[in-house]
Amino acid sequence: MIRYPQDTPPEPGEAIELAEGVLWLRIPLPMALDHVNVFAFREDGGWAIVDTGLNTRKTRDGWQAALSGPLRGAPITRVLVTHHHPDHVGLAGWFQEQGAELLTTRTAWLFARMLTLDEQDRATPEQIAFWQGAGMDAQILEQRRNERPFNFADVVYPMPLGFTQLREGDTLAFGGRDWIIRFGQGHAPDHATLWSTDGTLVIGGDQLLPSISPNLGVYATEPEADPVGDWMAACQALAPHATDDQLVLPGHKLPFTGLPDRMRQLIDNHHGALSRLRDHLAEAPRTAAECFPPLFKRKIDAGTYGLALVEAVGHLNHLYAQGELRRERRADGAWLWHLTS
Repeated sequence: MIRYPQDTPPEPGEAIELAEGVLWLRIPLPMALDHVNVFAFREDGGWAIVDTGLNTRKTRDGWQAALSGPLRGAPITRVLVTHHHPDHVGLAGWFQEQGAELLTTRTAWLFARMLTLDEQDRATPEQIAFWQGAGMDAQILEQRRNERPFNFADVVYPMPLGFTQLREGDTLAFGGRDWIIRFGQGHAPDHATLWSTDGTLVIGGDQLLPSISPNLGVYATEPEADPVGDWMAACQALAPHATDDQLVLPGHKLPFTGLPDRMRQLIDNHHGALSRLRDHLAEAPRTAAECFPPLFKRKIDAGTYGLALVEAVGHLNHLYAQGELRRERRADGAWLWHLTS
């Protein structure tokens, strides 16, 4: 059974102690998912933290309040980034400039540094072709052709050279505990999860979330990717290490126990979405943008359209990789997906 030992999150600039020497802080985000969790672990000489929030003035001010408040003026000595998404890596470089050591996977570091250096004034031809292939709404596509796109560097602090690599299967001494590093996949490549060797804590990042599912999206960088398949395979690999008593420290929502049940729920949720998608395509061939109703069962607004589109492609790519779908190009460049039988 899934339980939440703390049902109220900390206010910005404040912290809740979850275990000896472990503080939970919540950093606001300017989007539909309006927060990211960060965790501080007491170490000799300061604090080691997990994830950072975006690089914005509000976030930096919030960190200053936390540093002078619950962190009691002690420095951040190490920053562990679970994966490369901007709400998790956004201030890693800022902390590095102040003397912190950065720990992350090689893939996460390479992705984050590459993306911070790749600034575009307009969407690239490859990106436009990907959106067309997904059947993006024509009005939204035209708007995106003519506006400055989101750039990683908008919300991620410049990352200096140098990091300490997290390797699959290694044991890491961090925050007064020993942890086994195990990689997740699907939501982000080589997503680090950490499992305390005493069996009490799991740092889940966005791989192991309560009450919401991680986004499993496909992007123009790898348009044939199968993140749904990668994620389910990672869940199967991680499941034998899960116990009911572990307190999971997730990237969003509330810390929880009952990880085996939650992992089964997450896998079942995606099998259910794939089943509904098959039924939807049995009625008629569709583009990815026409597959929102069975996948999400709610209205998709402008704020969530982009994430919904890449996740729809993710589920279609999975069925395609399994040999259950075929596709053909329409005259407008969109892929039209058909069941093979």
